[in-house]
Amino acid sequence: MVKSQPNRFSSKGHRVSFFRMMVNSTHVLVVDDEPLVREFNVEMLSGCGYQVDAAEDGAAAWNTLQLNTYDLVITDNDMPNLTGVGLIEKMRASGMTVPVIMATSALPTEEFTLRPWLQPAATLLKPYAPADFLGSVKSVLCAAVATAMLAPAAFHQQSLTESGRKTA
Repeated sequence: MVKSQPNRFSSKGHRVSFFRMMVNSTHVLVVDDEPLVREFNVEMLSGCGYQVDAAEDGAAAWNTLQLNTYDLVITDNDMPNLTGVGLIEKMRASGMTVPVIMATSALPTEEFTLRPWLQPAATLLKPYAPADFLGSVKSVLCAAVATAMLAPAAFHQQSLTESGRKTA
């Protein structure tokens, strides 16, 4: 006799455990030259179950990005050695598609207007509330997961269209 398994995909509890599973396997890089801000952000994220690394400026972050894979980068902009915009520019030039949240005291709006491809997934102005910080992290990661899940379908749709086949 085979026992039927409960439908785990329809229960509210399963969605919570799926989110916890997603959080526990999510690797985040926090970049800020202010030690207190950097440590506070690392502690907030670690406390929520994220795997977190930290870098003290854009140059150190770039070196870390060469050695590890991340699901999200959270960066300040005004830092020595390499700014947040400079870090995003290097990431995009090398083909990295990791989503970025820029958390800074002054947004470089002119830079983003002149070079819109450098626009981060989200921006936060310092000082920000912990709830706003964590909410931005969650929404950017959820958007990244949704995009990754839809990408194969979009690619398949494009492939069929390009090959001259009719699509439904």
